[in-house]
Amino acid sequence: MVVGALPRTMDALSRRATVLRDSLRRSQGNTDGMVAILGSFDHRLSALEAAMRPTQVRTHAIRTAHENIDRAIKAADSILSQFDLARRAEAAILRGPHEDLESYLEAVEVLKGIVRYFNSNKNFKSSDSVLTHVNNLLAKSTMKIEEEFKQLMSTYSKAIEPDRLFDCLPKSMRPTKGDQEADGGGRSDHQSKGLETAIYRTPTLIPPRILPLMNDIAQQLVQAGNQQSCYKIYRDSRASALEMSLRKLGVEKLSKDDVQKMQWEALEAKIGNWIHFMRIAVKLLLAGERKICDQIFDGVNFNKGHCFAELTANSVLTLFSFGDAVAKSKRSPEKLFVLLDMYEVMRELQPEIDEIFEGKPCTEMREAASSLTKRLAQTAQETFADFEEAVEKDASKTIVQDGTVHPLTSYVINYVKFLFDYQSTLKLLFLEFDSGTEAESQLAAVTTRIMQALQNNLDGKSKQYKDPALTYLFLMNNVHYMVRSVRRSEAKDILGDDWIQRHRRIVQQNANQYKRVAWAKILQTLSVQGAGSSGDLSSSGVSRAMIKERFKSFNMQFEELHAKQSQWIVPDQELRESLRLAVAEVLLPAYRSFIKRFGNLVENNKNPQKYVRYSPEAVDQLLGQFFEGQQWAEQKR
Repeated sequence: MVVGALPRTMDALSRRATVLRDSLRRSQGNTDGMVAILGSFDHRLSALEAAMRPTQVRTHAIRTAHENIDRAIKAADSILSQFDLARRAEAAILRGPHEDLESYLEAVEVLKGIVRYFNSNKNFKSSDSVLTHVNNLLAKSTMKIEEEFKQLMSTYSKAIEPDRLFDCLPKSMRPTKGDQEADGGGRSDHQSKGLETAIYRTPTLIPPRILPLMNDIAQQLVQAGNQQSCYKIYRDSRASALEMSLRKLGVEKLSKDDVQKMQWEALEAKIGNWIHFMRIAVKLLLAGERKICDQIFDGVNFNKGHCFAELTANSVLTLFSFGDAVAKSKRSPEKLFVLLDMYEVMRELQPEIDEIFEGKPCTEMREAASSLTKRLAQTAQETFADFEEAVEKDASKTIVQDGTVHPLTSYVINYVKFLFDYQSTLKLLFLEFDSGTEAESQLAAVTTRIMQALQNNLDGKSKQYKDPALTYLFLMNNVHYMVRSVRRSEAKDILGDDWIQRHRRIVQQNANQYKRVAWAKILQTLSVQGAGSSGDLSSSGVSRAMIKERFKSFNMQFEELHAKQSQWIVPDQELRESLRLAVAEVLLPAYRSFIKRFGNLVENNKNPQKYVRYSPEAVDQLLGQFFEGQQWAEQKR
């Protein structure tokens, strides 16, 4: 059964194989047909491509030509725009900068841009001729800009009137009309420390709207290579304006000989003015010059430091020359305070001078200021030492006839009191030369030496009096004046309580010596010793006669003392009353006692008033006229 089925299976497979071969043959035929068709397409496409190649070449050429044309048109437009800019800029240049400086400077910048354009596009045929023309315009513009700079500097470099400067000062420093008429606005009094922090308003030397234009001009000139002409125009214009401003203010150049020939009052006034002028010059004029110099040459490749140093040199020299002349002139005691004023103002202004004259080109200015400060300090210190020596050696033969305070005493004491107005300045002065010692102790030592020198001199002058009583009265008055003045001034803090107490004892010692010397003889007259006892007098004509002589002697001595000592003066009221009281306390009890014991011996005489001429009350009243300088006062009236 299996064997019978096998042939049928084989037949079926054979039929399927035949069908499969027929299908494959048909598929191969289709494939060959398709390949033939595709091959035909490829041949046709190749032929089409070959036919279109000339057209593609022409199209590319046309596209390239269009691109070249576009580029040429753009280049032409650019060149034409440059020519148009050059034409408009040329018109502005030919008009000049005077009418519209800003537009003129803009035109210059445009021309510079054109030069840059053609320098980077030199393949244009006309670039050389254009560059030549534009460079010629720039050269003309530079000349016109220089002329405009000179014109602007001349127009805005005028002297500042003193009134404008005074308006820039703090109100406390502005001179009154009377001050200006009298001495040009100076102040010779000692300036308070508050001035150092006072507000100064920098004057407008050039209008703010002009400064940016000047900055642009300076930039153009320097870029064009005209730095030297720019330098010279600015320096000469501003130097002239500054010097003229100072001259109008009253600043003048004086030599040592000029100073030496001046009377003290005139010199003192000029020194006061100089101190005022220094503040105005530094804080207003020089500060203003520095400000506009920095603004005009801001961002400019320009040696403004040297330019500023040169334009201010002559003015600074003139200002410093007077201070230098005073410092080098002959020293005298009255110059100490003005020297301290001058030293003080230089110390005050030094930081500002250092700031205004910053940088290496201005080194000479800073050093000149510092040198003047040191020279004034040196002269002040030497004058101080001279004063101490002069007090010690003062050989004036002037005698105050009434024994009052000697002019030398009041002069020296006032001098010392003035010195204490300058305490802080003096301490700085001492530190200039001796930084190792405390300044306050140096001031105390110097003051003590001056007071001792005065006392030594007074001791010498007191010996000129023939009356020893007047000698002691003179010393008492003068030492008391010293003590009282010290107690009422800042000197008491420097000299100390020990000095005051020691000299008060000296005053008392001289008062006691005066009392002893002046009144010893008259008190001896009133002494009961040698006059006998009352019991003896009733029987002794000699003793009665002696008592009469004693009364007559008292009258004569007292009248003589009154006549003389009522002309003497004790100027201090408290001291005068104290001295009268001290005399009365010894004289009146003695006189009352003498009258009480011996008055009855003369009362019964024909003329008792011949002997008892003054009652104790009358004597007391007459003592009240002592030390008033009555005769001198009457002569003065």
